[in-house]
Amino acid sequence: MEGGRSRIDGGNGRRIFAIAVALVLAVPASTAFPSFAEAQEYQREQRRGLFDLLFGGALRQREPQKPATRQRSAPRKQQGTQRRRSAAPAASRQPPPTPEVEKLENARIVLVVGDFLAGGLAEGLSAAYADSPGVRVVNRSNGSSGFVRDDYYDWNGEIAGILDDVSPAVVVMMIGSNDRQQLIVDGKREAPRSEAWVAEYTQRVETFAAAIEDRQIPLVWSGLPSFKSSTMSSDMLAFNDIYKTAVEAIDGSFVDIWDGFVDENGGFVFTGPDMNGQPVRLRGSDGINLTRAGKRKVAFYVEKPLNKLLGEAVSPDIGELGMESLPALVLHPENPAPVNRTMPISLSDPALDGGVELMGAVVKPIERQERTESGGDPREAASQPGRADNFSLQTSTSPKSKTPPGPSAQAAP
Repeated sequence: MEGGRSRIDGGNGRRIFAIAVALVLAVPASTAFPSFAEAQEYQREQRRGLFDLLFGGALRQREPQKPATRQRSAPRKQQGTQRRRSAAPAASRQPPPTPEVEKLENARIVLVVGDFLAGGLAEGLSAAYADSPGVRVVNRSNGSSGFVRDDYYDWNGEIAGILDDVSPAVVVMMIGSNDRQQLIVDGKREAPRSEAWVAEYTQRVETFAAAIEDRQIPLVWSGLPSFKSSTMSSDMLAFNDIYKTAVEAIDGSFVDIWDGFVDENGGFVFTGPDMNGQPVRLRGSDGINLTRAGKRKVAFYVEKPLNKLLGEAVSPDIGELGMESLPALVLHPENPAPVNRTMPISLSDPALDGGVELMGAVVKPIERQERTESGGDPREAASQPGRADNFSLQTSTSPKSKTPPGPSAQAAP
């Protein structure tokens, strides 16, 4: 029995020891060991003087210490979520995209043909007439085409079918960037800008312009800009002369855009003023292609003759007014309407068209007195003709008959 009681007491002792260890471990470290702040406070309490003994307690009661809290950084996933949430309101503040204006069924079609520069021109014109329901831009350009390689794409053979398919109101042409190649004339290869080359090339351009004129469709031809290569720029100038001559021969409109893409010395520039006068990048890094601002600038030049041809169709309110009241576009009308123009008025016009009188002024005639031989105004008698004090008004310009002086009027010697 004693041996059993001792084993029981030993087991109870081990249980009590385990419970005590667990209680010690359960006590927080902050209570078991003093912190650095508590040690500093203990040292401060040890250094208190008489003033602190009398008033220190009251001051500590008035100013309770705030427990120091440590801010924990949010997890990375949570931070990413917060960033997305903070960025969401900024995106929502952006203006919504403007709705696309629906074009009318009978809107006037502007057909754009040519090479890759014509494709950029079509993009710029689409932006220019985006708010005009009465104008639709149709792009039928071919990026690698030209008048030289008719074996690749023959514009003179394809233009008739395009006109039948689209039925445009105006044709806009821009081409020539791919035409610095040899041209086969009578089975012989001719170098660019040689005499035979220029003659054959001019014939092809005139054939294309005549096909547009036969359909009685107005033609607007955009010139070529300068390029980074000086030899290429000189060729473009020669091409522009050919286009200008051929287009003006059929009463078309040639648009010269050269000055918009060069500096004051006529040199090529990558950056220049846009259509609003702000400096922007106009050309690509290759010195050939156009940027979006460059395409819009070319379209800005072409807009001027187009607006004259399209008339009221370019108005944003044409949908409410109606396209039925607009006259049809005719290249050469049989009975053109008379144009009333005001003749220029010269500043040295003697009549001055009433310009010597103030508006609303009432002019009163000057009363003139007839002079008689017997008498008159004493001021007129005192003054003599030709003197500065002669203010008399002559009513008659006929010379008066003078009587020879009599004997009585002669003075004595």
